[in-house]
Amino acid sequence: MMTKLRISLINIHGLLKGSGLEIGRDADNGGQTKYVYELAEFLSQHEAVEHVHIFTRLIDDKNLSPEYAVPIEIINEKLDIRRIPFLGKKYKPKEQLWEGLDTFVNGIVQHIKLHDIFPNWIHSHYADAGYVASELSTILNIPFAHTGHSLGFHKKNKLLESGLSEEEIEKKFKFQQRIAAEEKTLELSEFIVTSTEQEIETYKPYKNFELGKYHAISPGIDTSKFVPYYHREQDSDKQMEEEQRKYWVAETISKFLINPHKPFILALSRPDRHKNLHTLIEVYGKDKELQSIANLVIFAGIRKDISQMPESEKDVLTDLLLLMDKYDLYGKMAIPKKHDVENEVSIIYRYAAEKRGVFVNLALHENFGLTVIESASSGLPVVVTKNGGPSEIIPTCQNGELVDPLNENEIKKALRNILTNESQWKYYSNNGAINIQKHYSWLSHVNQYVELVNENLSLSSGSGIKKQHYPNINIERLKRKVEHLFVSDIDGTLIEPKLNNPGLKELKEHLINRTDKMAFALASGRNLALVKQVIEEEQFPLPDFIICSVGTEIYYTNGKDYILDKGWAKFLAGRWKREDIVNRLKAIPWLRLQEQEAQNPYKISYYYDKEKYDYDQLIEVLGTGWYKVNIIPSHGEFLDFIPKRASKGNAIKFLCRKWSIPLSNVIAAGDSGNDIDMFRGSMKGIIVGNRSPELAQYETTKSIYVAKSAASEGILEGLKHYKIIK
Repeated sequence: MMTKLRISLINIHGLLKGSGLEIGRDADNGGQTKYVYELAEFLSQHEAVEHVHIFTRLIDDKNLSPEYAVPIEIINEKLDIRRIPFLGKKYKPKEQLWEGLDTFVNGIVQHIKLHDIFPNWIHSHYADAGYVASELSTILNIPFAHTGHSLGFHKKNKLLESGLSEEEIEKKFKFQQRIAAEEKTLELSEFIVTSTEQEIETYKPYKNFELGKYHAISPGIDTSKFVPYYHREQDSDKQMEEEQRKYWVAETISKFLINPHKPFILALSRPDRHKNLHTLIEVYGKDKELQSIANLVIFAGIRKDISQMPESEKDVLTDLLLLMDKYDLYGKMAIPKKHDVENEVSIIYRYAAEKRGVFVNLALHENFGLTVIESASSGLPVVVTKNGGPSEIIPTCQNGELVDPLNENEIKKALRNILTNESQWKYYSNNGAINIQKHYSWLSHVNQYVELVNENLSLSSGSGIKKQHYPNINIERLKRKVEHLFVSDIDGTLIEPKLNNPGLKELKEHLINRTDKMAFALASGRNLALVKQVIEEEQFPLPDFIICSVGTEIYYTNGKDYILDKGWAKFLAGRWKREDIVNRLKAIPWLRLQEQEAQNPYKISYYYDKEKYDYDQLIEVLGTGWYKVNIIPSHGEFLDFIPKRASKGNAIKFLCRKWSIPLSNVIAAGDSGNDIDMFRGSMKGIIVGNRSPELAQYETTKSIYVAKSAASEGILEGLKHYKIIK
C-alpha cells in the first residue's frame, strides 16, 4: 500500500491567509497566490494525502492584516500555513527577498524538525521557492516538483528591449540570482509542472533545459464557485448572500454608467502594461457602434489613491483614465476602484453573463489564462489573446474567439460578432459552462498530480527518480530524537601523536557503537580537507556534523559527502569586512599570513611571534570595527581573525537550534584557546589533561570537568563523569 503523502508547498512572497486573499493588491499578489492556495485546498481533500503544509514568510506589518504574523494557521484538519520569519517583519517585494533565502531554508529545517513534520514531497512555486526547495531537497533528501509561474530569462529580455540598462535591471530585479536558481531547479527537481504544452517551450533558452522533466497539467478552478449564470443556490441563506453580493457588484458598476442595462464588455486584470488594457479602450473608444451596443467595464486591481501607487501601476492606471477622457467615454465606461477578490469575482462574471456581455483578455502573452476558464465556467463568452495558453483552451472548450492582441480590427470584429449574434453568444456560453467542468476542474488537476507524485515515489523507493548531482544527508540520522550531542576538538584533544594518542582506540569503539540517541560532531580549527584527512587516517566513525575553520563553517555528512550549511555562512556575513581587516593588519610586523588553503571568506589566519604578541596593538590597528572581530590565538603560533558571531560555541548553538537538540545536553571537549566558548552557557565542557597554557586557570565546576588524563583518555574520563558512558 502506498504511503500517504505529506506535502510541503513553498510560496515565499505575496500574501497568503485562510480568511480571504488580497489578489490585485500589488504585482506580487496575482494569479500565483490564488493558484497555490487553491492547489493546497484541493490537495488536502485528496484521499491519498495525509497533510499539506504551505511554507511562506511571516510578516508583522501594521499596514497589513495581523493574520500574516500568525506562525501556524490551521485552514482545515489536513491543511495549514506555516510562516517562517526572515529579513525583518515588514512586507517586502519579492525582488528584495533573495538575500534572505538561506535563512529561510534554515528556519524551515528547524521548524520541520521541531514539529516532526518531515514531508515526503516538496513543491515550489516561482524561482525564489525553487532555490529554497533545491536546498531543502539536498539537505533533507526529499524530492521536489516545481512550478515556475514566470521565468527570469524572458522578463529580463523584455526589460532590456524597453531600453533599460543591464545594471539598472540587475540592481532592481536580481536576475543573476533568479536565473541561476531557475537553472538549479531544472537540474534538481523531479519534474516541472506547466499549465500548457506551449509553456514547456519557454524553458528552452535555459542551459539545463534538457535536464528538466516536464508535465503539462492544466490549472483547475473551483467549479463549485464559478458556476453558470443561470445556477440557483439551493440553500436559501446562501441564495440571499449571493443576491446581496450581486446587488453591490451591480451598484459598483452602474454608478459609472448612463445606461447600465446594456450588455457589457468586461476586463479583469492587474494594472500591468503587459495586460494591454489600453488597446481595449482604443478599440472601444474609436467605434461609436460598439459604444451604442455595450458598456465597457474594467476591473484593474485594487486602488485607493493612484498617486501613492508603485510607479508602473500608477503609469498604467493614469493612461487608462487619460484614454477614457480622450474618447469621452464618461457614462459608457466603468473602472471601479476595488472588488472583493475572494467572493465577488465569480459574481462579476455571472452578472456580465446575465447582461449578455463578453469577457476580454488581450494580454500580449498569457502563460495559461485562468480568467478565461473562470469566465467560461460562468457561461460568459470570451475574446482572448491567441498568444500562449488560451490557444489551447479555446479549441478544447469552444467558448469564444482568439485574436491578435495588437490587431484592433480583429478585436472589434470578434466583439461585434458575439454581442450582436444571439445564437453565437449562446453557443459559446453553453460550451464554456459544460467543457470547463470536464477539462479544467481542480479535481482533475489534483488527481493527475497525485498520480505523478506517487509514480515517482514508487519507482524510486521514495527518494525521487532523478539521480541528483548533489549529495544528500542521511536524513534518518537527523530525524531521530537526539538526547546528547558530543562535540570534540581534534588536535591535542581527540588525537595527540606526541603522547601516542592515549585512549583513542577505546573512545573510537564507544563512538562506533553509540546509539541513535547520541549525535557526534567534530569541531576544529582545521579546514574541511584537513578534517577529512584525519577522519580517513585515524578511521573515525563519520560524525553527524563538522564545525571547522574555527567555527566559520558547518558541514553535514552523509557517508561520503559533506554539505555546507549556507544559512550559517549567511548569518556570519553581517557586518564582516574581510578586505578592510587584512589591509589594516599589514601594519603589524609580527604577523605572517598563513597559506591560501588555511583561509576562507570568514576566516583570516596568521602565524604570529609569541614573544611579540600584543593584544592592544591589534585593537588599535583594527580601529572602531575591532568589536565586530573575534581574535583567537591558539597553540602559541596560530592567530585567527573571524566574525564576532563565528566561533565553535556559536556554531554549536546554531546547530542545536536547527536540529532541536537542547543546549544542556551538549558535551564539548577541547584543549586550547579556540575551544573556550564551547564551555559557555548551559553546555557542559571537558578540558583534557594536556591543555594549552590559555586554559591553565580552569578548575572542575558543575559544568566544566578538568580531566587528569590527556587527549582521548581525558575525554573518556569526562564522559564517565557526566554519566554518558559507564
